[in-house]
Amino acid sequence: MRNILIIGAGKSASYLIKYFLDKSNSEKLEITIGDLEISNAKKLIGNHSNAKAIKLDIFDAVARKEAVKNADIVVSMLPARFHIEVAKDCLALKKHMVTASYVSPEMQALNAEAKAEKLVFLNEVGLDPGVDHMSAMQVIDRITESGGKMILFESFTGGLMAPESDTNLWNYKFTWNPRNVVLAGQGGAAKFLQEGKFKYIPYHLLFRRTEFLEVEGYGRFEAYANRDSLKYQNVYGLETIKTLYRGTIRRVGFSRAWQIFVILGMTDDSYTIADSENMSYRDFVNSFLPYSPTDSVELKLRYNLKIDQDDIIWEKLEELDVFNADKKVVLKNATPAQILQKILLDSWSLSPKDKDMIVMYHKFGYELNGKKHQIDATMVCTGDDQTYTAMAKTVGLPVGIATLAILNNKIQSYGVQIPTKKELYGPILSELEEFGVIFKEKEMEYLGYNPLSV
Repeated sequence: MRNILIIGAGKSASYLIKYFLDKSNSEKLEITIGDLEISNAKKLIGNHSNAKAIKLDIFDAVARKEAVKNADIVVSMLPARFHIEVAKDCLALKKHMVTASYVSPEMQALNAEAKAEKLVFLNEVGLDPGVDHMSAMQVIDRITESGGKMILFESFTGGLMAPESDTNLWNYKFTWNPRNVVLAGQGGAAKFLQEGKFKYIPYHLLFRRTEFLEVEGYGRFEAYANRDSLKYQNVYGLETIKTLYRGTIRRVGFSRAWQIFVILGMTDDSYTIADSENMSYRDFVNSFLPYSPTDSVELKLRYNLKIDQDDIIWEKLEELDVFNADKKVVLKNATPAQILQKILLDSWSLSPKDKDMIVMYHKFGYELNGKKHQIDATMVCTGDDQTYTAMAKTVGLPVGIATLAILNNKIQSYGVQIPTKKELYGPILSELEEFGVIFKEKEMEYLGYNPLSV
């Protein structure tokens, strides 16, 4: 039997664990799941004889090393900042490692040592990053191998609600880390390439500069720019490309409403609110508005942000119960962003039977034989319920497939890497199709970058 250690049993681990359990007899696998809180792991394992859950504190170096020592390969599903300690243990104990997270500078610094030890440290093999890399490179490689020259690449991903569970005015619920949603776009201007020119969108304008997308059978979406669209320009071999843009997908209207929180300052995570635990939701809203001895919170908000009473944005705010004078924030020494997250969780947490939906959309513009062409590729994946979500499927399955490939010596390139090579992305994408993660390609008239959107 071969032992796979999974560290972290959060929301994205359900399909990953199921994948290994289903393969455990044929692949001779023993699955060990380590987490500080093992109740979710036990629930996902059930009575399966090839798996066990262990209590594991990631900050307990002795226990962590012991767990890694007993494994043949380690899958870290921890928050990104904790991967590095696991990686150092894997290096010292000569174990392969897989994560779904971005490669940090600290992780990249282990590359030479990992190569020398013939270890695979595969990162960015979840959804975004992960499936986006692999599906993009599959088409880009095909275009360049046929003699085409890439001139445009746009890529968009969004975690949304499936139509049957799309029941609130925001057309949105949390399908992954709520904190990341609240803080999205912060930390500098979004940057991208448009027709050979560098473009920047400052945070205070990010949610007012959107591009529209149409997905057959699912209607219209909008997308706002990711913080750094140029990060993978060289990695994808797009050094001479004219337009390069990556964005996040939402339903139309979300961004305009979210901009209210940005303008008010509710997404700020840089300072704490005095006496936050005793504030009501209404007090929180009022704390960002000018003082008035007579005007209500509602009136001040509408007046200062120029929101008409019949504007759907107003209905969206009311739906979140932000004017409730009885609901308390409860959180001590909380930042505005933390309080906003608490308010949103009341309305945007998944119900047991809710189904989420992942939408990914790529645009490839290229020149071939003197003509310009465009391919649009779309992928829509729907979850089963609150536990087996589309997010968990599209994050966990590629991690699981890659882990087995490494364990079975099908991946021979060593060191710290991401799945942009055909050796990596080919088999993973092929197996993902068996689980319904399928990209549909369509030849389009080349229109170039949408000049009306950004």
